[in-house]
Formats: sequence, C-alpha cells, structure tokens
Amino acid sequence: MKSVITTVIASADAAGRFPSMSDIEAVKGSFNRSTARMEAAEKLAAGIDKVTADAIDAVYGKGSYDQANKDKCARDIHHYLRLINYCLVTGGTGPLDEWGIAGMREVIRAQVLPTAAYIEAFTHIRDRVCVPRDMSPQAAAEFKSLLDYLINALS
Repeated sequence: MKSVITTVIASADAAGRFPSMSDIEAVKGSFNRSTARMEAAEKLAAGIDKVTADAIDAVYGKGSYDQANKDKCARDIHHYLRLINYCLVTGGTGPLDEWGIAGMREVIRAQVLPTAAYIEAFTHIRDRVCVPRDMSPQAAAEFKSLLDYLINALS
C-alpha cells in the first residue's frame, strides 16, 4: 500500500540512492500532520453512516437521478468514505488508488450508474464540512484534500 514513507523509499530505491533530505522532510511533514489526519479519521468513522445518508439525500432528493440506483450509490459512497478513512490513517492515497479509483470506476460504468451522482455526493460532503463543528481546521483540510483527490479522479 502506498504511503508517504513507502513512496519515498521506493523512489529513492528506483534512483539507486538513499533518501535525500527533502525526502526525509516529506516524511516528517506527513508525521506532523498525523494528529489532524487521525482526528479526521475518528470523526469520519463516528459519523460515516450519517455523512453517507446526508449525501445521498442531497443528490437523490432533487429527482435528477434514477431512484433505482440510490441504494447502489449509497453502498459505493460508504465504501469510498471508508477508503478515505484508510487514507487518513496511512497518510497516503494508496487505499483509494489501489481499491477505489481503478476498480470502482469500472464497476460504476458496468452497472450503468451515473458518475455525476458520485461527484455531486462527494462535493456535497466536502462543502458541508464545518469547522469547528465537525473537526479542526487542519483535520478538515486533510479530509477535504482526499475528497478533492477522489472527485478529480472520478471526473
């Protein structure tokens, strides 16, 4: 699984060198942000069902999408949020890259689910995060950056 540490080591190894000072600074930065990531992971884990339901209601409540796909979309959004939670814990995008983005895009297409609904749902989640009600500014930034990463990957 990709994390900042494994990425730095793999990059240095591929170049046939030891990690540089800038590589070590990148790892140090990841460690410095770990408290905020853990806070975001804890808050997301505690409210994942509510966050999923709120996003589904916001997207499917408008009547823009076929209601028959609502349960599948809810299942997938919950799955993606769990992967984002794993990313927050690991400090990298590995879980999303390996288990979410590559495979799920094909599942969404194969089941003829509207990708736009997913993008709308994750945008809604991102825009609804409230500081300090939901989490600290640093934790929100970590969470929102992963949501942006996912939104861009699905676009």
